[in-house]
Amino acid sequence: MLNVKNITVDARLQPLSFSVQKGEIVHLIGPNGSGKSTAIGLISGLFTAVGNVILEGVDLADYDLASLARIRSYMSQQDKPNFAIPVFQYLSLAFTALGEISETLKQQAIDDVCDCLAISDKLTRSIQQLSGGEWQRVRLASACLQVWPSLNPDAKFLLLDEPAASLDIGQEAAMYRLIRGIAAQGIAVIMANHDLNRTLREADKVVLLDKGRCIGFGDPKTVMSISCLESVFATRIIQVEHQGIPNLLFID
Repeated sequence: MLNVKNITVDARLQPLSFSVQKGEIVHLIGPNGSGKSTAIGLISGLFTAVGNVILEGVDLADYDLASLARIRSYMSQQDKPNFAIPVFQYLSLAFTALGEISETLKQQAIDDVCDCLAISDKLTRSIQQLSGGEWQRVRLASACLQVWPSLNPDAKFLLLDEPAASLDIGQEAAMYRLIRGIAAQGIAVIMANHDLNRTLREADKVVLLDKGRCIGFGDPKTVMSISCLESVFATRIIQVEHQGIPNLLFID
């Protein structure tokens, strides 16, 4: 479905190649400065560099911005605009590229996403009055609404750059439920993540980056070996299991 071929940005990202299938959840992991945000920005199509990103046989560079907005949604690292509008109006901006949509379908999608993220009571509040965690969930809701399958049949993938930032553990759990639900409907999800235990449990595939180089790509249990993680993150790690669920413990 999506083929990334040797995308490169000077010293920030050395040639990176991997593929993503329909409905897969792919995590990009690695230390700060390893190239995760650069890779996601390139895959989003918002800027170009050496290499190609091919979506269903078509180079992403050949899509115009309107078509790109229907195919994918991209949530960058946290930023808040200077203007002040209510949350419901901010969320409605997610529909601008989708053409004519039933108001009933829009409202149902907003209700479903906002209920999942526990922000239904924030809809009339100004975005400038939100806490960091509330704003992050509003941004996530907007990104998901842009590719919500009942509203956008052309949607293919959702790109998220550290979506768990500023979220508490309950909000993070809700975020992962929402992501799994979207992936189950055929939307591929590519996200940068720092919680390696969540990656072990949630990701179908992992891209491990270090200093702009791809150290490994594939099944989390294979790529995230203890020896490899210790080398990349420069810390001691042990793995334990609790009720059949693997957990990494960082002991330095």
